[in-house]
This record gives sequence, C-alpha cells and structure tokens, in this order.
Amino acid sequence: MSKINYEIIKKIGVLSTSAKGWTKELNLVSWNGNAPKYDLRTWAPEHEKMGKGITLTEEEVKILKDLLDKVG
Repeated sequence: MSKINYEIIKKIGVLSTSAKGWTKELNLVSWNGNAPKYDLRTWAPEHEKMGKGITLTEEEVKILKDLLDKVG
C-alpha cells in the first residue's frame, strides 16, 4: 500500500474527544498534494494516526449546511 501524504491546511474545529484522547475534527486537508477538501474524521492526539472519515468539496459542505439547517 502506498503512503498517504496529508497536510492540515486549516483546523476548523473539534466535535468531540474520546476517553483515549482521540478527537473527531473538521479540518481543511490537502491529500497527496491535491487541492484541499473539508475533512471529517477522528485523529490521534498528535495527528500521527487517523480513523476513517469523509472528505467534502466546498459545494458539498454548503449543501450539507443547508440540509442541517432544515433539521436543526
């Protein structure tokens, strides 16, 4: 398996923290040198490991916000 490179361009916020210190975060991340996308996933305390997550384009984030506004 090839190595995945990432750079957290902007830390947007933490949604929750587990008892082991892992945080569920929304960040703007560049994966393998590509254009940054919004990224929602769990991270180890020093961001050395990550859990599964999802990436969203700016347009998808706007649509998600509109959908969430309808329920909340």
